[in-house]
Amino acid sequence: MHNPFVKEILLGYEKIRDYEYKELEKRKQHVYGLVPRVKQIDEEISKTGMMVARVILTNPQNHEEALQEIKDKMDQLKQEKAILMTENNFPLNYLELNHQCQSCKDTGFLSEGQKCSCFKQRLINRAYEMSNMAKVLAQENFQSFNLDIFSDSKYKDEDLSPKQNMQNILSIAEGFTINFDRNLKENLFFYGSTGLGKTFMCNCIAKSLLDKGKIVIYQTAFKILEILENYKFNNNRTPDVEMAYQLLFDCDLLIIDDLGTELTNAFTNTEIFNIINSRLIQGRKILISTNLSPVEIANIYSQRVSSRIFGEFTILKFYGKDLRWEK
Repeated sequence: MHNPFVKEILLGYEKIRDYEYKELEKRKQHVYGLVPRVKQIDEEISKTGMMVARVILTNPQNHEEALQEIKDKMDQLKQEKAILMTENNFPLNYLELNHQCQSCKDTGFLSEGQKCSCFKQRLINRAYEMSNMAKVLAQENFQSFNLDIFSDSKYKDEDLSPKQNMQNILSIAEGFTINFDRNLKENLFFYGSTGLGKTFMCNCIAKSLLDKGKIVIYQTAFKILEILENYKFNNNRTPDVEMAYQLLFDCDLLIIDDLGTELTNAFTNTEIFNIINSRLIQGRKILISTNLSPVEIANIYSQRVSSRIFGEFTILKFYGKDLRWEK
């Protein structure tokens, strides 16, 4: 995340607002040309503020009755306008300003001053573009997923063939994205050797949720710890560092790729547990991908970490021949 992103995004919001104001003006001129009375009504309504102020200033002690008369008049005008709009086949909200985001009214900020989720999503999307993830996700998604590359033959001591197993994983992954807002306690844990489709499946899930406007953070365990160290040990903490750290806890889905490749010690164990535990408590979902087996995870990480993973996640094993070598 970089400060130029913020300036670029705010400029984008400004362009959206300008566009919507221009479109509203076009709709007004269209309606006014066909139904001149609507223009007269809008002009009368626009004078309301001045009328109210004049009443209060001229009669500060006894203005309730006059204000009620103004309100009644306004209600009559709005009712007349609604009838005219309906009679001329215009939607009732046709002369209202459209907003692409109803929460922040296309400003990027909520009334409390907090960044809107759409603002955060634009930051994430921009970050994906800068890291070339957009190109990867365009190629690796549910639509391009090909089950035929997996073997139908029995594999070692597994009950299902690699293809049957992947069909099961694919079904769970698609259900995970479809029911994302309904099943708040579902988290996924992918494990297996390299070249078996774990990263591809992570990309499928990320793409599906990004397309739904969800905030998805996709980072390797190594990169996540780098973000944590920048936040914890940097005395000159920048807003970008703080946002990168906070998004680990606040994003809709956190994808931790290659868990186990990072340097493991007391600090990393504590921080990994803190992220996982905090997100689970808040009902925010996690997807973990690793080349390690469950036994190796239990040996490397603290009992607190492994118990949270194996108690709160759907464990999915990837197996078969290395597809990259097969290709």
